[in-house]
Amino acid sequence: MFEVGNYVIYGTSGVCKIEDITTMNLGGGAKDRLFYVLNPSSQKGGKIFTPVDSKKTLMRSILNQDEANSLIDNIQSIEELWIPNEKQREERYKECMRTCDCREWIKVIKALYLRKEERSALGKKITSTDEKYLRMAEDYLYSELEIPLGIPKDKMEDFIREKVEG
Repeated sequence: MFEVGNYVIYGTSGVCKIEDITTMNLGGGAKDRLFYVLNPSSQKGGKIFTPVDSKKTLMRSILNQDEANSLIDNIQSIEELWIPNEKQREERYKECMRTCDCREWIKVIKALYLRKEERSALGKKITSTDEKYLRMAEDYLYSELEIPLGIPKDKMEDFIREKVEG
């Protein structure tokens, strides 16, 4: 069980802070069932109520500082996701995003950077689908890393690039 003040990844809502753990009176439900009250970092003032014992949505602790640094140190060894079929590619991107796994997000980011470079070399722009998943994967990854590393999300790409190329 998580504690008030913990940061977690909650499904596709991303990084959330646990604001409270409380019981709720939801007509017909057990009155002693505990709920997390989550504050998603992507929605200022937003609240999510989820049962503590729910298995429907993946929920995990965010990385700590050592895990975050180790992940960045190992980025080069993470293989990009490569699917030549356009329709299968988007489905695979969706699957990767739903895993709530930083390594999967990095696979998507790496693949899409390579696709973007290839298309640019041919005088083409990145597709809207690729752009959507690139931004989503970067947002999920950078949002999680900003807390343990103390680096603002908008500075994360440069920080990672410096460490990887360093």
